[in-house]
Amino acid sequence: SSPPPTTIMPAASSSAAATPATSRGGGRVSAFTMRAVARMSRARWFIFLRRVYQYQNGPRSDLGSNPFNSSGWLALELGVIVAQMVITTTVVATSPKERPAWPLRLWVCAYNVGNVLSLPLLYWRHRHSSAAGRGDDPEMHGAGDALRFKLDTLMLNSSYLMNKARAFLELFFAMWFVMGNVWVFDARLGSFHRAPRLYALCIGLLAWNAVVYSLPFLLFLLLCCFVPVVGYALGYNMNSASVGRGASDEQLDALPRWRFKEPDVPRDREKDDEECCICLAQYREKEEVRQLPCTHMFHLKCVDRWLRIISSCPLCKQELS
Repeated sequence: SSPPPTTIMPAASSSAAATPATSRGGGRVSAFTMRAVARMSRARWFIFLRRVYQYQNGPRSDLGSNPFNSSGWLALELGVIVAQMVITTTVVATSPKERPAWPLRLWVCAYNVGNVLSLPLLYWRHRHSSAAGRGDDPEMHGAGDALRFKLDTLMLNSSYLMNKARAFLELFFAMWFVMGNVWVFDARLGSFHRAPRLYALCIGLLAWNAVVYSLPFLLFLLLCCFVPVVGYALGYNMNSASVGRGASDEQLDALPRWRFKEPDVPRDREKDDEECCICLAQYREKEEVRQLPCTHMFHLKCVDRWLRIISSCPLCKQELS
């Protein structure tokens, strides 16, 4: 007798049952990814990087518009310079018996001199960016017109000299960076074992400067490659968010919401009352809608997603109270 036919219905039913679970799992992952991307786009470090990119590729009108002259960034630069000076001085002082093939002590000492010369420039940037942010300079309060003109001329001359000194210092660091690579990575002599501390210090300083010099390229990859790809994949514009502009849950809960209902008697209505101006779809029966303080109405999901990014009306730009 022939063997009984194999039954595959349970497998098919289990596969069919697994399909909704898979779709729900994909929806959860998509929602989690959207929330993560939205939080990242409102993070302060991401907004700072956008400011840096816009400053480097836009008009540089004054010192106050330079994100690298903000108080937080200047404090970070000061901390890095002081840390480099302390580390280099400690390593050089604790390795008197090391005899490197190349004059690495000279390279480290000259690098430290450059750090010392960076401190007056750092103070000048802080002082003048603060004055630019206030729109005034503390030296000019109570001064007459003639004295004010002299002070303006002095300020322009000092700015010119300090910018020249800054450019010279940046050129020195760039040339010293190349010289350090030649001395440290010259494999012909193979003298790493003769001065391990000095070589480790120089490699660390060179690695740090390599990261600093590659920041513009990394910034380009982030904002011109990664961000557009993520925005295209998720349908979310990461460049439209900012810190403090999104509405909180309490603000959203305070806004009126109801289910849309078509009027029994047709009447003339404005276009804004017929369709959601965010998704451009007409309102349907029993769809949840929300009204803003400006009386504009939108789909609940559409306007909540918008308000979590920018807490203003998409049409009239009126802010939420």
